[in-house]
Amino acid sequence: MPLLVLAYPVLSTNDYNWIQEFRKKHDELFYKVAEPHFTIVFPTFGFDIEDFLIEMEEKSKDVKMIDFEIKSAVINKDSFSDYWHVFLTPDQGNSNIIKLHDKLYSGKIAKTLMLELQFVSHVGIGNSKDKWVCKQLVDEINGLDIRISGRIAYLDIVKYEKDKVETIKKLGLD
Repeated sequence: MPLLVLAYPVLSTNDYNWIQEFRKKHDELFYKVAEPHFTIVFPTFGFDIEDFLIEMEEKSKDVKMIDFEIKSAVINKDSFSDYWHVFLTPDQGNSNIIKLHDKLYSGKIAKTLMLELQFVSHVGIGNSKDKWVCKQLVDEINGLDIRISGRIAYLDIVKYEKDKVETIKKLGLD
């Protein structure tokens, strides 16, 4: 059973509703799996839940809340499938999300980090096997003047089973 660390951002009601409406139409893979989120630690295998929890609690200690602002979308090719993705990527707060990702991978789970994949902090909102569909969606979003402000205040340690994520523990950030 894979274990992950997700950050469900605190968003305004309008921003949350906009993201969810977009996802409902365009996110066939994950809309029903999880709420809008940043994936901080990707599916990790071979760890006992308690050991993983202890490691994530230790690594996230003293981490400050992260404020972010998203103004654009990008297209991303999935390395493991035929899918392309539409990502909302933060302009502000991005470096702090990257540093959090790196910090959580700095200890016992470091060996699970896939260095051949670049980490892109994002909220996934769409996907398709047709890259031109995703390109059109990205162009549509980037033609708008979106400004989605939010905060990462918690990290959710989750397990992923049967196409659903379930929070095991929620860790508050300072």
